[in-house]
Amino acid sequence: MTLATATNEHLANISNTLIYSAMAVYTLAFFAYIAEWLFGSRSKVGRTAAALTQKTEAKTPAVTVKSAGGTAVLDRPQVVTRSAPGARDVPDGPGAHGGDEQGDLYGRIAVSLTVLAFAVEAAGVVARALSVQRAPWGNMYEFNITFSTVAVGVYLALLALRKNIRWLGLPLITTVLLDLGLAVTVLYTASDQLVPALHSYWLYIHVSTAIFCGAVFYVGAVGALLYLFKDSYENKLATGGQPGRFATSVMERLPASASLDKFSYRVNAAVFPLWTFTIIAGAIWAGDAWGRYWGWDPKETWAFITWVAYACYLHARATAGWKGRKAAYIALIAFACWLFNYYGVNIFVSGKHSYAGV
Repeated sequence: MTLATATNEHLANISNTLIYSAMAVYTLAFFAYIAEWLFGSRSKVGRTAAALTQKTEAKTPAVTVKSAGGTAVLDRPQVVTRSAPGARDVPDGPGAHGGDEQGDLYGRIAVSLTVLAFAVEAAGVVARALSVQRAPWGNMYEFNITFSTVAVGVYLALLALRKNIRWLGLPLITTVLLDLGLAVTVLYTASDQLVPALHSYWLYIHVSTAIFCGAVFYVGAVGALLYLFKDSYENKLATGGQPGRFATSVMERLPASASLDKFSYRVNAAVFPLWTFTIIAGAIWAGDAWGRYWGWDPKETWAFITWVAYACYLHARATAGWKGRKAAYIALIAFACWLFNYYGVNIFVSGKHSYAGV
């Protein structure tokens, strides 16, 4: 064994250790986010909705007032529990964003642990790159650990920009743990060199943008999914329904449905042009590697299907009859196409992109 080989194996072992360490810290962050949701206060919208659903209020529809020898009946002041687009008085977020100090403490601890885990995982990705002396995107294991790192990085970047999205922490860290668990158990592949077709600077351009787009699409999909749940919850309240205790506890710690809808739309719309560039860059790379720009390879086909799905989503958002829930369903279908393009095509379908195994 040469010195270079021994060094590369040592770096690979360091990478594995760092990834496992990141999973441990993410687990601690997961429990901290759980604590924020358990001990944090409800949002103002949630508290207002809970007040309206109390049975005692339902029995008192109005207030009687006597003045100047007469009697006047005043209607109970209307309290809005459902947010409206453009409303400025709708606070968002669980725990700290509801104004609870204990929830804020756990939330800050959770974010700090997320930052630490992100740094450790990023170091593991860099160590993996050094062990193979190339970009760490040559197989699904490397793609997975990079994808989860970028997804967390997007979340932390939005927090650094003072975006009120701490509600995203719990679902994000939950899926990151699942992603890393799948990577280290099922998808793990030992460090190895790339096939000749991948030896190109387009690897850095095409794959890096694909990973970033996937991470942002994931964030948008979480927003769309939570929007559907919160919209159903608000609809039930608006029609006089009484949601279950558990559903109420969870939904009251989320932003208003209009805010979730707007967040998902802005995220998906912002990254869609980059996804377009990703497909174009892949076509140019295919022309250099295989002598044709487009051949309807399964990976190419599903990348195009994903592009069409997100284009339909953006078009639906601009069409009055397709806003809201219908558009959210399209957004989730589009992200499902992206997931199948990565997992389904790589595992179950053979094609020119089937060179890296799992």
